[in-house]
Amino acid sequence: MLVQHKQVGGKGMFFVQQEGNILAEMVYTMVSAEKMIIEHTEVSDELRGQNTGNQLVSTAVEYARTHGIKIIPLCPFANAVFKKKPEFADALYV
Repeated sequence: MLVQHKQVGGKGMFFVQQEGNILAEMVYTMVSAEKMIIEHTEVSDELRGQNTGNQLVSTAVEYARTHGIKIIPLCPFANAVFKKKPEFADALYV
């Protein structure tokens, strides 16, 4: 599954698209050059049970690590993923 990334100004998203339709997305806002707030994650019924939401969060963590960004997971789903995965702690804003 290919997770894509799009950012326009301070808003962005990681998403999965098939045949031109977005089937999963995780939306974020850059509140500064070093701080990202994950606001919302949504996965279509077609992709449920395929670990898609976790892949979106994982891709965001990789992106944050590469770009020296810390993540604030306001989205309840993303927050739950961070709590379950201590290996993501280095990308978490504290």
